[in-house]
Amino acid sequence: MRVKVASALPEMSLDGDPEGHLLVFEVTREWGGVRLDRFVSGCIPRLSRNKAQDIIRACAFAPDGRRRYPSERVQVGESVCLLRPRLHEPETRVDVPILFEDERLVVVDKPPGLPVHPSATYHLHTLTQWLRDHYGEPTPRLGHRLDRETSGILVCARSAEIDRRIKYAFEHRQTEKVYLALVERCVLPQRGVVDLPLRRALEGPHYRIEVAEPAPEAGWQARTFFRVLASGQRTQLVALRPVTGRQHQLRVHLAALGSSIIGDKLYGPEGQAAFDAYTMGTFDDLWASRCGAARHLLHAWWLSLPDPSTREGSLTYTAPVPADMQSIWREREGDTWPQRLPNPADFSRSASEDAATMTDPLVA
Repeated sequence: MRVKVASALPEMSLDGDPEGHLLVFEVTREWGGVRLDRFVSGCIPRLSRNKAQDIIRACAFAPDGRRRYPSERVQVGESVCLLRPRLHEPETRVDVPILFEDERLVVVDKPPGLPVHPSATYHLHTLTQWLRDHYGEPTPRLGHRLDRETSGILVCARSAEIDRRIKYAFEHRQTEKVYLALVERCVLPQRGVVDLPLRRALEGPHYRIEVAEPAPEAGWQARTFFRVLASGQRTQLVALRPVTGRQHQLRVHLAALGSSIIGDKLYGPEGQAAFDAYTMGTFDDLWASRCGAARHLLHAWWLSLPDPSTREGSLTYTAPVPADMQSIWREREGDTWPQRLPNPADFSRSASEDAATMTDPLVA
């Protein structure tokens, strides 16, 4: 989907609000002939059809100023304009620690709660906007992404060629990532591998992912190595190394093991009700207490990727464990955060696969 901001549409007015936003979505070939509400929900991540219909009735126009309606069919090559008033975005931490930068790369430690891209709720309080404000043009390009609530390492490229090479490395599984998660204690092996294919949920919200059973051939291959680093009375600290990079892979694989990431609103023990409360704006301190945390406690801890300049050797980065994960461990366990964590490189591809030879894969 190509999206651009219109440079001049004099027929339209932002009602005197200089902080309003005019977005123009161009209809590409794959969207020709679909309903306008479906088209808009495809333009904006995690936007339901009902919400798209509300947005269209409130602020959708043709370039000539004509109002648009949800049931209209869009045509290839036309433009759909959303004339949005100033957004009242939720408070979000937008100070972003820089782990490394040079003329090729910017590596940041994304804070929890900061969205990577604009969405129906966030427009200015995003990592892409922070990069634009901090670096100007040309703005560093994100080489991959993290969910809004996930904290940790993100790599950005400072040129088109470096961006292409980084994306190639991620697409062809030449990178290695290790995550840390605080999970509800359950009976887990000390280490192992989850080999369960995933698919879009057949029932319920379209954004949910589930294990593809009883027909695994219909799902996407998904593999995750894990190792329990510390266990308390109620909580476990787990290192996770995904081999594949499926949406929600770590969260769904942990749920399949009988555990869940603390604070997970979608796959945690509170079920869909917690996520519904969040989307309706009623997720308060009581809900956070029921879920164990205000956000899911997943952190992108370590990353290794081929040097995009020389294509020889590897670059590795580590993001410190965020304060909220340490604080919640102390609150739940009455104990200090584990002080001597293993070297993240111990979870590299070769080390994980050697360990897996001693453990039967968990399969559907």
